[in-house]
Amino acid sequence: MAGLIADPFRAARLLLHLRQEGVTDARVLTAMETIDRSAFVDDPGLAPLAFEDSTLPIPCGQVILRPAMTGQLLQALALPEDGSARVLLVGFGAGYMTALAASLSRHVYAIDRYARLVREGQVRLARLGIGNVMLRQSDGLEGWPEQGLFDRIVFACAVPEVPDLLFSQLVQGGRLTAPVARGNERAIVSVTLGGGILRTPFFQQVPAITEGRASVL
Repeated sequence: MAGLIADPFRAARLLLHLRQEGVTDARVLTAMETIDRSAFVDDPGLAPLAFEDSTLPIPCGQVILRPAMTGQLLQALALPEDGSARVLLVGFGAGYMTALAASLSRHVYAIDRYARLVREGQVRLARLGIGNVMLRQSDGLEGWPEQGLFDRIVFACAVPEVPDLLFSQLVQGGRLTAPVARGNERAIVSVTLGGGILRTPFFQQVPAITEGRASVL
């Protein structure tokens, strides 16, 4: 993937912080060490913050999640080590998490409710040479049934509960992972179809999902 090699010194500092935040999966850490988060930020003034554990603003009032949350979500997905997974990602944003998932998977199908982010994302992915991603504007709570079944589904935005509708788009044994924020509960919830449920508390701010497609932006 062109133009995505990160600054090794700043990346090493970020990795140390990620481990302290509980991100220990070696493959996830390698992806986050080598893929430059600043490549997904258009404002050059924000580039120095790319290796900090902070959210970064992007168009349409959206943000790139903190690296710690991104790493925790990817780790909770438990992606197969052979890179064979087909992944549905809800909340494309600027594409950073999509790029990480694409480096760990066979194919990523990404959804965003904002047409502008989809248009700009398609250009960015092409420029960076990321060819195993399909992107469209859609309501993330509906998934992408035409492209299922998926091995993994992950939300890059908080939901009040795990959406049952999307289980019909998972293979048996597949996993759906989402940050759930409801009342006092804040947990990354991973549900394996035909298996169990894992909950990992989180203490970071994660934007809530908005239903439907944006009609203006």
